[in-house]
Amino acid sequence: MTHDETGPRWQRILSPTRRGLFAIGGGAAAALAAGPARAQPRPPEKPKGQVVAGLSQEPTVFHPLMPGIEVDQGVWWNLFSTLWYIDPDGNFVPDLAAEMPSQRNGGISEDGLTWKVKLRQGVKWHDGAPFTAEDVKFTLELINNPGFRVRNRVGHGLVRDIQVVAPDEIQWRMETAYAPYLSILSLTFIVPKHKLADAADPNNTPFAAAPVGTGAFRWGSRAAGDHILLNANPDYHGKGPYVERLVFKYIPDLTVLYTQFRTGQVDYTGISGILPNFAREAQGLRGRKVHVNPIASVESIAPNLGFPALADKTVRQALYLSMNKKALIDAIYYGLPTPTESFLPRQSWAYNPDLPQHEYNPAKANALLDAAGWKRGAGGIREKDGVRLEFTNSTTTGNQVREQVQQYLMQEWQGIGVGMKIQNMPAAVIWGEFWQQSKFNSVLVSVNYMLGSDPDVTPRFSSKAIPAKGGRGQNTFQFENAEVDALLQKGATQFDQAARKATYGRIQEIIRDELAILPIFQQSLVEGVKEGLHGFRANINTSSNCWNIREWYWA
Repeated sequence: MTHDETGPRWQRILSPTRRGLFAIGGGAAAALAAGPARAQPRPPEKPKGQVVAGLSQEPTVFHPLMPGIEVDQGVWWNLFSTLWYIDPDGNFVPDLAAEMPSQRNGGISEDGLTWKVKLRQGVKWHDGAPFTAEDVKFTLELINNPGFRVRNRVGHGLVRDIQVVAPDEIQWRMETAYAPYLSILSLTFIVPKHKLADAADPNNTPFAAAPVGTGAFRWGSRAAGDHILLNANPDYHGKGPYVERLVFKYIPDLTVLYTQFRTGQVDYTGISGILPNFAREAQGLRGRKVHVNPIASVESIAPNLGFPALADKTVRQALYLSMNKKALIDAIYYGLPTPTESFLPRQSWAYNPDLPQHEYNPAKANALLDAAGWKRGAGGIREKDGVRLEFTNSTTTGNQVREQVQQYLMQEWQGIGVGMKIQNMPAAVIWGEFWQQSKFNSVLVSVNYMLGSDPDVTPRFSSKAIPAKGGRGQNTFQFENAEVDALLQKGATQFDQAARKATYGRIQEIIRDELAILPIFQQSLVEGVKEGLHGFRANINTSSNCWNIREWYWA
């Protein structure tokens, strides 16, 4: 990253021109993203041309049920299909399913335990084999195979007694009612039984290097470290595809990625998008469209509540009070993200808008620590009962924007007698055992807490989901709260949205009060699309805005 904001510039609000242009919710950025309304031209009768999607991370996992990251999911959306997906407005849309199962139409029983799914007829795998209910049954059973290295078993582990009623109908029983399973299935890609059933080792198959799906594009080729080529599937069962070829081009340097977008070598900047310091210039480029889109991920300081200094709620309150979120967002992120108090995005139906608003008040932070018995000691660092009020903060090495945030926080917190040291490490190290087994003190991290569009955060905040204590989940914060546990159990069995909204509203209140995380902002992504390329739709309910490239076309 070439831009630098240092020293006192963090301590003042940036110029009104820049802040006014980019502040989400202020109107200017929305206008930047939307542009003037124009009639959309019709897509072509036959696929034509190609789309080059520039990615700053390289897709390497092509089996859609195995552990992968957002950039892999962008490829999966184009090769494979789900039973249904969630559109940008939060609606479930049938895909491989003929209709959405519900309690109203009998697809889900009144007690939430029996599920029946009718499937779309006439769907073919890329090799011409017919898609049937046997493939859905096989997929669910593979996910629950203890010998398979699956990405996620949340919800799937409740499935019992899977029965193929007919080639186009399947049913199963849930061990307990679990409303979020609709959203989980919206992100579960169906795989072909005839390609995988005979594998001696489900974790090592030729399929993983040459996948076969039912999606709008077929596997073409891969040049490791450079690009992936997908070709249009002429037998696709849905709308599109409208381009002949889809190229995912790997460009690890975000500055180079932006340059190639500016010069026309890539048609779309995906995953990491355009760096904030290039956003204004990008908006003025001829022949380019810039979209500023909120995404579901929330940037926060994640404290390890098992670490003595951070286990004290008063300490977390003091840290939050002495974090100047507005200056941080304006100076380092050019005002693009939206400050938040919740772990859920504002676009979620379960978002609680009534949480206490953040207050920047270092004097109050000092008073809290004084009253709690944290006395200043050597070097001005506070101490209490032999514990020094200092800790490390970690994030991914090489993320220069986050490194600036760390430097800023280190200065702010030093002013209230708290010592913070920076301990960054490569992604493969930090997100491994260090994060999963809660070996960190604190981490600057972006997390999407939702399951598709569902607010169930059992994997993140249940006391039974702490890996460091033998739990299954991602509660690496080691947060434990009996009321939250009870509410999570209640919310997962409620199918009425209004009732669930109240339940998850209360969960947000508790997490905010306890400061299980120190929320900074809901992320926004600045994405560029070449003019003349139509069909791009940002979708906060997916992990990649490559989700619908089947609908993109040139005109």
